[in-house]
Amino acid sequence: MSSGDGGKTGAAMTTEEVVRITRETNYGTWRFQKGWNPLHIVDAEGCYITDAAGKRYLDFSSQLMCMNLGHKNAAVVASIARQAEELAYAMPGYATTARAELSKLLLEVLPKGLNRFFFATSGTEANEAAFKIARMYTGKTKVIARYRSYHGSTSASIAATGDPRRWAMEPGGKGPGMIFGPEVNCYKCPIQHTYPQCGVACVEYLEHMIRNESDVAAVLVEPIVGTNGVLVPPREYMPRLRKICDDAGVLLIADEVMTGWGRTGEWFAMNLWGVTPDILTTAKGITSAYVPLGLCATSEKIGDFFQDHYFAHGHTYEAHPMTLGPAVATIQEMKRLKLVERARALEPFVGEKLQELKAKHKSVGDVRGRGLFWAVDLVKDRSTKEPFNTYSDKVSGKPLLVDQIAARTLAEGVILQAWVSHFVIAPPLIVEKEEIERGVAVLDKWLHLADELANP
Repeated sequence: MSSGDGGKTGAAMTTEEVVRITRETNYGTWRFQKGWNPLHIVDAEGCYITDAAGKRYLDFSSQLMCMNLGHKNAAVVASIARQAEELAYAMPGYATTARAELSKLLLEVLPKGLNRFFFATSGTEANEAAFKIARMYTGKTKVIARYRSYHGSTSASIAATGDPRRWAMEPGGKGPGMIFGPEVNCYKCPIQHTYPQCGVACVEYLEHMIRNESDVAAVLVEPIVGTNGVLVPPREYMPRLRKICDDAGVLLIADEVMTGWGRTGEWFAMNLWGVTPDILTTAKGITSAYVPLGLCATSEKIGDFFQDHYFAHGHTYEAHPMTLGPAVATIQEMKRLKLVERARALEPFVGEKLQELKAKHKSVGDVRGRGLFWAVDLVKDRSTKEPFNTYSDKVSGKPLLVDQIAARTLAEGVILQAWVSHFVIAPPLIVEKEEIERGVAVLDKWLHLADELANP
């Protein structure tokens, strides 16, 4: 191999070969392997990706709600090459310029009071770090999570996940100390209350759990639930939860892997309620997913504890320079393009367009969201709020209506993120109004498939 051929050898593979080899040698995640036929993507730019046949697709979900800057941002791309040339790797025990530059920027954009950082390579790893830190700091074991939640795929993070991705690990893989309470869902309350008359009973339930469980180290929440429905809590919820945790001496962990980095119209969703958690985890948008990086940020009091106590965590790729340099460029680009403000400004426009869908289609039970993070919830019956599919359908392999609709929109060049019985609408923060209109229009076109199955 010559030094100038970029590592390429032999003739280029055909799309058929690429798909076949991928399908035959790789696992398709969170799915039955039979029938997997992945799309061959060869390019992406802005809000669009391009397949091997040259067809362009509007990325209406920022891939996995992560490419907040859009694809192929020149400054971030350049930062990757620059970091590789300057310093491709250093073990975590060293200080690096990229590490210091990113830490300084984090102090500017994170909720005030979070100023000690552990850098990982995914949201899953960031959550694993958070659980260990909470347990080491408090000397307690249990973490209270919520049923409609996703926190990652490794041992402790999947044990803390409330949705059916956890089920395959049980009972042995559930993990010690992970217990579940009700999510906040004012559209379809899990404890059958009605807001605001309920006085936010779902958060009071968490207080009841803390009082009746021994050894609780932390409460873990997605500030706005992500793939499980973009569930937005009422204004009282987060301040009340903060007080409950403070009164009980329990840490509050905010999983902002999906909601961070401008997605909700704030740098971090916890700012919507003016609440600072004790630990915040994030990933995805921290580099706009150009390189894998996760962050576990803690309060100073937690950091100070480890001045005289052993910090029993770490791994080879912690604070990897190749992940940190692009994060610096990402934050700088977000500031330059004013993307946090842009997501906030576009919120009413997206909300209006999705409310129009609800008014037009009897199968749309609810639309909800903040910033550029929304859900369209499909129901078989608006009066009972019965969904078309359930979690059990998902893991049993039963065909899902949302997947059928998403397949039709994909054929028309719009990528939608579908999960059980709703769609997540989360385009890149650089999206234009015309692109939002196009994405909603294509969904509008195919919602008749749900309307035809819905009750009158």
